[in-house]
Amino acid sequence: MTKIGIITGSTRPGRKSLQVAEWIKGIADKRGDADYEIVDLAEFNLPMYAEPVSAAYSQDYHAPEAHPWSKKIAELDGYVFICPEYNRGVTSVLKNAIDYLYFEWNNKAAGIVSYGSAGGVRAAEALRIIMAELQVATVRAHPSMSLFTDFAKTGEFSPAAVHEKSVNTMLDQVNAWTNALQPLRNK
Repeated sequence: MTKIGIITGSTRPGRKSLQVAEWIKGIADKRGDADYEIVDLAEFNLPMYAEPVSAAYSQDYHAPEAHPWSKKIAELDGYVFICPEYNRGVTSVLKNAIDYLYFEWNNKAAGIVSYGSAGGVRAAEALRIIMAELQVATVRAHPSMSLFTDFAKTGEFSPAAVHEKSVNTMLDQVNAWTNALQPLRNK
């Protein structure tokens, strides 16, 4: 069965990305069309990227933390990124984790679920550009949540009901593209 990783985009205390990832997984698990799992960046504890050779040229990772990260991303067929917007862009921890790898990302599909004061759309657009360089096809459907309307004053995630439809549309597209790209991954 197709394996889709739901990647959290934040590791800081009080983060909301894990709440969003758990909500996405709850919706995804009802579908039965893929094996979905949360990939929590906080569990990988990647140091700041300082490999001597770019991942585009070598998978001889020097940081010991890079090896389990590489294994996890390589075993997944597609992704859903939970993308909070920090200062109009992707979080540094997400960009750092992405930069550690290259070949492990190639020829896969990804959906983006963003949130922020303006729905996180600027961060999502930045992530699309990053993914294009890594040969990841990002899908069009893009659930975006507002910090003002989809999170309670306590910080608890309480998405509007309308978002579930857009999540399912995004997952339809991620699965279709993931399956379509399968021959390229089997080369």
